Amino acid sequence: MPTPIHAVIGATGATGRVIVRELSARGIAVRAVSRRTQRNVPVGVISVAADALDPDSLRRAVDGASVVYHCVMPTFENWRSDFPRVTRAIIAAAGANDARVVFADDTWMYGKVTGPMSEQTPENPVSHKGVLRAWLGEMLLTAHHRGDAEVVIGRAPELFGPHVGSLLNASFIGNAARGKRAIYIGNPDLPITPMFIDDFARGLIKLGTAENAAGRAWMIPTPPPTTGRDLVKLAAPQPGQRVRLSRLNSRVGKALGLVWPLAREGAEMIYQFEQPFVIDSSQFAAAFGANPTPYAVSVRETADWYRQNP
Repeated sequence: MPTPIHAVIGATGATGRVIVRELSARGIAVRAVSRRTQRNVPVGVISVAADALDPDSLRRAVDGASVVYHCVMPTFENWRSDFPRVTRAIIAAAGANDARVVFADDTWMYGKVTGPMSEQTPENPVSHKGVLRAWLGEMLLTAHHRGDAEVVIGRAPELFGPHVGSLLNASFIGNAARGKRAIYIGNPDLPITPMFIDDFARGLIKLGTAENAAGRAWMIPTPPPTTGRDLVKLAAPQPGQRVRLSRLNSRVGKALGLVWPLAREGAEMIYQFEQPFVIDSSQFAAAFGANPTPYAVSVRETADWYRQNP
């Protein structure tokens, strides 16, 4: 029986590179697919160059794979044009190989909520990006139920960790780690459950291999709720060192978008941090177990990475 191959599409992105690393460490055959062949991949990993917008190129890249991780993240300005095309191409390529598609998703499709977000929370997006995310999820699950390809979706709240581009990363944890003023967009005293990029990758791998996972979306586990104010303390250069914290609301965030690209792209998502931003991952935990990295460990690890990579 041939050795199962796991193909990671978008292998150089924050999520994709961790999935590649984790799979390789477990002795699983990995094909790291990106626009260009990569030299610095773990031992045993095969790097393949392919354009996710080219169905033929993509199909060749995943030939023989049993699991295909959809970690492609088009630039924000090309989301509407490229994300649907990439997703259709990945579904077709995986279906041609009888492979399972694992989609790295977020929670933007739920919109403004009054309690923890779970798999049963109604989708009610309040942003253009949330509408697109809802559409992509529907596209993927429709493909599954139609028999085009086996599909499973793993969802995460705001991510943080090495190489991650998010509202919690460079200007918040990264600034605090270097002794600078940390910028928090939203209310730092509301409960949140952000996710460490390594935990997201491990959760997606679990969904890629679990027998009873396909055909639905899952919330991947995080530690218990914390707050932005508590998180920033963990990122301080020295334990107990005071970190200066600036809070920006949505009005200021939108104004900053005129000169700050991340703020411009994230302005319509700031509502998430002006309400409790908590997920309920009890279904995943009951089905597969849960052992998320404590924030005291993951935030320090992220802060150390920023200090080492100025």
